[in-house]
Amino acid sequence: MIALLLLPLLLPWALPPLARRTAERLRPDIALVAVTGAAAALALGVVACLGVLLLPLVLRLPGAAALVHLLRPLHAGPPVLVPVLSAVAAGALVVTATAVARGSRAEADRLRTAHRRVAGAPEAGGMCVLDDDRPDAFALPGGPRGTGRVVVTAGMLRALDAREREALLGHERAHLSSRHHLFLAVAALAGWCHPALATVVPHVSFAAERAADEAAARTCGDRRLTARAVGRAALAATSRPAGPDLPVLASGGTTGPVPARVRALLAQAPTRRVAPALLAMVLLCGAAGASSAAGAVWLHRGVEIAQGELPFE
Repeated sequence: MIALLLLPLLLPWALPPLARRTAERLRPDIALVAVTGAAAALALGVVACLGVLLLPLVLRLPGAAALVHLLRPLHAGPPVLVPVLSAVAAGALVVTATAVARGSRAEADRLRTAHRRVAGAPEAGGMCVLDDDRPDAFALPGGPRGTGRVVVTAGMLRALDAREREALLGHERAHLSSRHHLFLAVAALAGWCHPALATVVPHVSFAAERAADEAAARTCGDRRLTARAVGRAALAATSRPAGPDLPVLASGGTTGPVPARVRALLAQAPTRRVAPALLAMVLLCGAAGASSAAGAVWLHRGVEIAQGELPFE
């Protein structure tokens, strides 16, 4: 059982290169769903397997000691190795819970700061204009009872011409209409659960930016115009000192590897729906799920044996 439960803890290290290739070669909206889903599935498998590995340590506690006989017939692993792995799993779960708590609190603080920053600013048609000379533009998701809005500074509006402004605003509106902040939230949560999955977050962000780029290009009907708007917005943003840190959920028009985004917009619109990297990612998640399920089934069978419901073989 130990080997079955250790495999899902190692498989996430194979996801980052597959996620990069998927984000680069697939249609952005499909890549966004695929990479985020894979990260979430692997993170769930990691937490579940750590929880099962924690059982031998939990059964040493006074309140649970009466159930220890249920695991004796399982032969989960060498008697010396099992307690060590259980202690390591306990430490990993504590680290994961701490990372989730700290990351969630920091993200909530940044979201509150961003909402306070735009409070009282002029708003029309879901767009809010800040009286700030620093060029910036981002999609700010709403709270539980609020609606999201596009936030742009006066400095960014002055840096672009009318058509470029419309392309950039179309990019930000696409983030809100497609709820890209939910994908970014899931990716961030998965990254707090496993260090390998933390390196997948930039690929999810890139896929979200590319999806918004393509939506803006379709809306304005000019890919070159959209590429120029993205490039000029990024140059304007880097020409001034950076403003307050934005929350991870607030996608900005100058986020991610801008040169790669511009190159993609200057090429033909992507149409590929399936790539070898995507198939490999599906197999990766399938292997993690099968391994976790096999470990759970073996654990359940062992408990049934211990309870006398099945004969011991």
